[in-house]
Amino acid sequence: MNKVPMTVAGEKSLREELEHLKSVDRPQVIQAIAEAREHGDLKENAEYHAAREQQGFIEGRIQEIEGKLSASQVIDVTKLPKTGKVIFGVTVELINLQNDEEVRYRIVGEDEADIKEGRISVTSPIARALIGKQEGDTVLVRTPGGDVEYEIAGVEHL
Repeated sequence: MNKVPMTVAGEKSLREELEHLKSVDRPQVIQAIAEAREHGDLKENAEYHAAREQQGFIEGRIQEIEGKLSASQVIDVTKLPKTGKVIFGVTVELINLQNDEEVRYRIVGEDEADIKEGRISVTSPIARALIGKQEGDTVLVRTPGGDVEYEIAGVEHL
């Protein structure tokens, strides 16, 4: 089984969601199914069918999260030596060489990625181009909108 890289915050978030699903959502849907059963004929009971469908979604998500956690390799970048090299988990400050625009991205696992929050997936074109490069290097990133050249202005272990 391939290990999936994950940050400490990403693991914590998944564990919290799993706990919520098991301790809050699952009991609520079980209660809803019990109440719907009390209403009689299950064939024409929309509440019952909706609750069963919701239960399927919850159980599926629980299995998905448990699978991801069992296959995860949690990497705490704060415990790694600061070498100026771009690796999984670091926060990278980039300067777009065409327009001098500065951007900051944290390289995270696929499940944690959220571009609005400045977190990009380790499998994204930008992250793949950056991994292994050093602070001060110039990197060419091939994007659907065309090639973009960045300078790595800083690498932080946050």
